[in-house]
Amino acid sequence: MQFEYSDKVKAMQARLLAFMDEHIYPNEGRFFKEIEDNRAKGNAWVPTKIVEELKPFAKEAGLWNLFLPKSSRAPQGLSNLEYAPMCEIMGRVPFAAEVFNCSAPDTGNMETFERYASEALKDKWLEPLLRGEIRSAFLMTEPDVASSDATNIQCEIKREGDEYVINGRKWWSSGAGDPRCAVYIVMGKTDPEAGRHQQQSMIIVPANTPGITVVRALSVFGYDDAPHGHMEVVLKNVRVPATNMLLGEGRGFEIAQGRLGPGRIHHCMRTIGISERALELMCKRLNSRVAFGREVAKQTVWQERIAEARCMIEQARLLTLKAAYMMDTVGNKVAKAEIAMIKIVAPQMACQIIDWAIQAHGAGGLSQDFPLAYAYAHQRTLRFADGPDEVHRNSLAKLELAKHLLLPGDVEMPITRGA
Repeated sequence: MQFEYSDKVKAMQARLLAFMDEHIYPNEGRFFKEIEDNRAKGNAWVPTKIVEELKPFAKEAGLWNLFLPKSSRAPQGLSNLEYAPMCEIMGRVPFAAEVFNCSAPDTGNMETFERYASEALKDKWLEPLLRGEIRSAFLMTEPDVASSDATNIQCEIKREGDEYVINGRKWWSSGAGDPRCAVYIVMGKTDPEAGRHQQQSMIIVPANTPGITVVRALSVFGYDDAPHGHMEVVLKNVRVPATNMLLGEGRGFEIAQGRLGPGRIHHCMRTIGISERALELMCKRLNSRVAFGREVAKQTVWQERIAEARCMIEQARLLTLKAAYMMDTVGNKVAKAEIAMIKIVAPQMACQIIDWAIQAHGAGGLSQDFPLAYAYAHQRTLRFADGPDEVHRNSLAKLELAKHLLLPGDVEMPITRGA
């Protein structure tokens, strides 16, 4: 496996790093101030002007829709291995990915449209998403069932003539609070009597369809993530054309598996970026502080943590690059063990390093004066998003055990010691 980046990717990295220095880091404070000003005016769910102002610059720089490989509608899309270093850089700042039209859940939804939707649905929804004119949400998780097992999803999708009627309650529908959110991809049950993995389907639902109610925003450790938000949504007798069904009834679990693979690796790439930034902030803070008559950076406890953080980041990056390489070369299905591993390793690594960085900053690390508390809250959610740790560990363990199954006729040979 060769992880050396091509000249094309190196040039794009240089452009992206320059863009971050010129446009993203200087406007980080403005982004959060706009949200606070909108909240003070009574509506935090107003898109920030700074992100919209920066999007044309990102397009002009050729840093747009980089996440979508092998698509004629986005020919600039990179392979997973090529995208990894770009996504890592974007992950250093919470709002950066949206500037480049590379933010979740739109990336996963666009991949879903590209892979599974009809050309008519692509024209209607994928094209404006690729242009950055609208946003989207993915409605799978439900409050009344253990949604880590997608076969538990109960939202009813029932065929009536040329329409489907949808009834259900969803939550953690990220992006549904954004007024630019124009379309949902909804997972629900079309046939309770079918096989366990053939009961579910996915269907396209315009966000303004009658019968949809966005009930509330769910906070994450006190953050509402406005204007993006993670919403609870009720669908009551929501009617959409039968042509909005993706692939056909009973294909929802299959689509979910295809959608979540790239989403998981993108999360892990961004996670490495914020971990690098946390380590950088930690080192700068330690180098600038004296406690008990001695530079804090010279205290061995902090040197040990810095060394451990560097090892953890490098290990996670290499594992992520391996997963990206395998996804590109042998496909998501064959790479499922590597995808599970990075999803286990990366968020836990980030939470630990950000926690150390908060500790290094003292009480300031808990405040809005530094990006660490917000980063921790976000990274902690990733131990649930796209499947909780326990599910990935379970899947990985099953794959490992399967390698060592005794076949009929095999005899387990004990180790014998010589006399």
